[in-house]
Amino acid sequence: MLTGAPKTRAQLAEALRRREVPGEVAEKVLGRFTDVGLIDDEAFAEAWVRARHSGKGLARRALAAELRQRGVDNETVKEAVHTLDEEQEERTARELVRRKLRSVGGVDREKQIRRLVGMLARKGYPPGLAYRVVKEVLNGDADEDGGF
Repeated sequence: MLTGAPKTRAQLAEALRRREVPGEVAEKVLGRFTDVGLIDDEAFAEAWVRARHSGKGLARRALAAELRQRGVDNETVKEAVHTLDEEQEERTARELVRRKLRSVGGVDREKQIRRLVGMLARKGYPPGLAYRVVKEVLNGDADEDGGF
């Protein structure tokens, strides 16, 4: 499992449980893997946040949910998602809206707003930020760098 893509300790523990490896043996194996650096949930979480934010444009809330789903503990999740600052999250939201705007350009303004805010919501952006960014981009108030 480790040769394909990095995995969390919880994912590997679940795989060992499914293969009916005794719990005591599984803990020893997982402990050894951690000691030699084959399992590193902190590094996994940080890499996950960077990759999924830049690749899919996911916000901190969605990233945290994905990490928890993979068995990363809450403290590690919190630290990893806080490596992504609010300004970066807003810049990404703005870019997502600009890209999506091309495909919703032919519909009326209210539909544009609903579709664009909905897209950001599905990616985990807070409602306040989503509405503000969408309105600013539609009004042309924000320059390319996200300022005014």
